[in-house]
Amino acid sequence: MDPVPDHGEKTYRGSGRLKGRRALITGGDSGIGRAAAIAFAREGADVAINYLPEEESDAVEVLKLIHAEGREAISLPGDIRDEAFCEQLVADAVKELGGLDILVNNAGKQQAVDSILDLTTEQFDSTFKTNIYAMFWITKAAIPHLKPGASIINTSSVQAYDPSPNLLDYAQTKTAIVSFTKSLAQQLAEKGIRVNAVAPGPYWTPLQSSGGQPPDKVMKFGEETAMGRPGQPVELAPVYVLLASEDSSYSTGQVYGASGGGGNP
Repeated sequence: MDPVPDHGEKTYRGSGRLKGRRALITGGDSGIGRAAAIAFAREGADVAINYLPEEESDAVEVLKLIHAEGREAISLPGDIRDEAFCEQLVADAVKELGGLDILVNNAGKQQAVDSILDLTTEQFDSTFKTNIYAMFWITKAAIPHLKPGASIINTSSVQAYDPSPNLLDYAQTKTAIVSFTKSLAQQLAEKGIRVNAVAPGPYWTPLQSSGGQPPDKVMKFGEETAMGRPGQPVELAPVYVLLASEDSSYSTGQVYGASGGGGNP
């Protein structure tokens, strides 16, 4: 298994489908968020990324890659578990980008725990704050700035449909994201704002090797898929581009699966 995630720095080439669009991506410093940020820039979008302050070095690399495409790259570090920060995050993104057309709620917390007896209230709360509350706060703050044609994309997971026993808290949040997406899509359809979700299967991102999977399972991660390997972030980036673009103008309330042949919608 390739231990280095391919975020698309070298392999993704755009065609201008997002020219002039402005995007905010949470968790844009690494993994799937990073791949989406690079792809958006190569498709012509200006991009603001949010990330935890301790991930600054990773974020700097992403910002350089966005700038290299001749696009605006906005750095907005901070902890999205705080409601006031989420509101300020959106305000700052709108101010720096001059508006907002695309919102990607991608940041997530995943920490494997084998037994509910060992799952602390602190971790349970942190997982829900990161994966659910932040999505709610950020989306609520963003909607007044979104115009017809705008797109909201939420990152769910195969865990919403095929939950692992050691990801009890994480899997619940990913199921909730599906329901949030489908309900909100119905609310916003008349405003011309589309809301969709992506449900990745096993993708090789830093989330897995930093406690998202037990150490004994990391080296076999993704082997159970029909393709026999985990996906790379760059392989998922085109799905985010499609949902952000007018090419998917009739798609809303949908969940797009990409899991190498595993259990997705």
